Amino acid sequence: MPVEEMRDRVKVGLVAPVLGFILAAPVAAGPLEEASAAYRRGAYATAVQLLRPLAEQGNASAQSSPGYMYMVGQGVPRDYAEEARWFRKAADQGDDFGQFNLGVLYAHGQGVPRDYTEAVRWYRRAADLDFVPAFVNLGIMYEDGSGVPQDYPEAMRRYRKAADPGEPRALHNLGVLYAEGRGVSQDYPEAIRWFRKAAELAFTPSQVNLGVIYATGRGAPQDFVEAATWFRKAAEHGVAPAQSALGFMYATGQGVPQDYVQAHL
Repeated sequence: MPVEEMRDRVKVGLVAPVLGFILAAPVAAGPLEEASAAYRRGAYATAVQLLRPLAEQGNASAQSSPGYMYMVGQGVPRDYAEEARWFRKAADQGDDFGQFNLGVLYAHGQGVPRDYTEAVRWYRRAADLDFVPAFVNLGIMYEDGSGVPQDYPEAMRRYRKAADPGEPRALHNLGVLYAEGRGVSQDYPEAIRWFRKAAELAFTPSQVNLGVIYATGRGAPQDFVEAATWFRKAAEHGVAPAQSALGFMYATGQGVPQDYVQAHL
C-alpha cells in the first residue's frame, strides 16, 4: 500500500484493563504470599482458593486479584459480572487497581451497564492515587467528550501526568494533539518529539506515525531512509500497515535498495 494512503495521526484508545496478579508488596508469609507463589507457578485454581477467604474478609489486594482472574479466566470461568463484583469490593476500599479496572468495565459495559460518567468517576479516584493508566484514560475521555464535556487542554494535562513517568500511550496521544492542533497550536516538531519518545519505547503506533511523517514530508523534511527505519521497527512487531508500507518502499526503492523479493515477503 502506498504510504500516502496511510493515516499519519493514529490516536490510541482506552487503556485496557490493567493485567497482572497484584498483591500489596511486600507481604509477610501467609495465605497472601502463598497465593502469589501459586499464581507464579501457574496453579491458578489454588491461588483462587487461597485468595477467596481473604477477599471475603475484606482484604483489598485479595479482592482485586480474583477480579483479574475472572477477567482472564485463570483458575475460574471467565465471568465479567464476578470480575466487576470483586473489583468493586476492592475499589470501595480505595484500591487503585480495582478502581481503574472498574472504570474500564463501565467504559466498555462489561459486567455492568455502559456508563461513561461512572467510568470517569472511577478513573478519577484511581488518578487521585497517582495510578498512571488512569491519567491516560481520563485524557481520552476528555478528548472524546465521553462522560465529561470535551476539553482538549484538560486532556493534555492528564496525558502529561502519565507522560512524566514515560507511559507510551500518553506520549503518543500528546503527539496526536500537537499534530492535530487540538488544545494547542499545531506544532509538528513537538508532535514528532512526543512520537519519538513513545517510538523509542517500542510503541508501534508512534513508530508508524513517524514513518508516515517522514515518508510524506508532512510536518518534517521528507526522508525515506528515516521513514523506512521506523516502518521496519513496527513491521518487526507484526504491524500490518507498516509491513505494507515497507514492502511498497522496497518495490519502489524509496529509502531502501529496490528489492522485489523483500517487497513481497
